[in-house]
Amino acid sequence: QVQLVESGGGFVQAGGSLRLSCTASGQSFSRSLMGWFRQAPGKEREFVAAISRVGISTDYADSVKGRFTISRDNAKNTVYLQMNSLKPEDTAVYYCAARGGVVFSADPTQYNDWGQGTQVTVSS
Repeated sequence: QVQLVESGGGFVQAGGSLRLSCTASGQSFSRSLMGWFRQAPGKEREFVAAISRVGISTDYADSVKGRFTISRDNAKNTVYLQMNSLKPEDTAVYYCAARGGVVFSADPTQYNDWGQGTQVTVSS
């Protein structure tokens, strides 16, 4: 099991950037595939990005490709989400999540451990 804590959310104008961090405690971070999801008010939780155990492979939702970058530092037990060219429609609570295995999944039910979320608000 992995305990996850997100940070780095905030308020930014459209076109701006934010970097989210998610720090894990527990023994299994380096064995976990990590993902970022987001949930806007009144909407379902949606996949944003995922990264493989050693950080070689990544996957992105079409809506964020070319703007967001996921990365990880296993020595620091941390996964990051660099968000550039932010749009008002990126406004949401952002969650990091962990799952075992090696296959990417955009289905939130496939992830076992979740952080508490961090709010990102983008103004127009």
